[in-house]
Amino acid sequence: MTPELRDTLITGLKNGRIVPYLGPGVLADVRCLATGAPIPADSDSLIIAMNGGKPMAAKLMYEFPRAAMNIELKRGRSTVTKFLNRTYGDTVWTRGAVHDWLKEIRPPYVIDINRDTQLQDSYADQPHNLIVGIARLGGTDFRYKLYFWDRVAYHKSEVINPALPILFKPMGTPKPVPSYIASDADYVDYITELMGGFSIPPAVKELRQGKQYLLMGLRLNRDTERMVMSDIIYAAAQPAGWVLIQEPTDKERRFCKKQGLELIEADVFDLIGAEVMA
Repeated sequence: MTPELRDTLITGLKNGRIVPYLGPGVLADVRCLATGAPIPADSDSLIIAMNGGKPMAAKLMYEFPRAAMNIELKRGRSTVTKFLNRTYGDTVWTRGAVHDWLKEIRPPYVIDINRDTQLQDSYADQPHNLIVGIARLGGTDFRYKLYFWDRVAYHKSEVINPALPILFKPMGTPKPVPSYIASDADYVDYITELMGGFSIPPAVKELRQGKQYLLMGLRLNRDTERMVMSDIIYAAAQPAGWVLIQEPTDKERRFCKKQGLELIEADVFDLIGAEVMA
């Protein structure tokens, strides 16, 4: 990564022309405060944590939504929700370097497909909008809930204030009200409505017109995450932006070329100038 490209990316993130899109890799340095164990964020670590520290059958280890669907069918949807609440709502984690960095530059619009609360904590000292993805919920045609943070608490909202930062958590969060996209059934419902335009608020559909994106900590070798990303960044500028992948596969190279995303063969910690301790 050249110094010029780094300056371009940081300037664009600050002024909102470039939107950060956060994947599991941004949490690579986060540890449990009590035990020192790494936070389960990527697919494999989530499956193992959900299964009591043991891998599941090979066909279920393919992707977290598949494993979560298996648990849901055997023990109920609430079992998966309780696991995610315990992991991201009840456990105390160290701060991630990426989130401290984002707190300093304050992008006005951030997409975070992780289910932890560090992004929300980064903006806790200022009012902001929060969009939380939902699935398989009756009584609404939409697949999101809106909240307004007033520096003290979240409140339900019907509209987005475009003058304030917008935090988009499509896969959910434990706060203010636990809600997650986790199992195959959740993703089928959410992606179907995402493609139909019902998973993104109208204000964000307008805001995203012509934006560029910087994908950080996200591998693009799984169809589910690629489908979600493609629909969320719909109407992006051309080229659509950049993706940080240290050792991309041929499949990832082809997909990025198709999407108009420039590959930067580095990781997010190279961008922010931080090291991840083993």
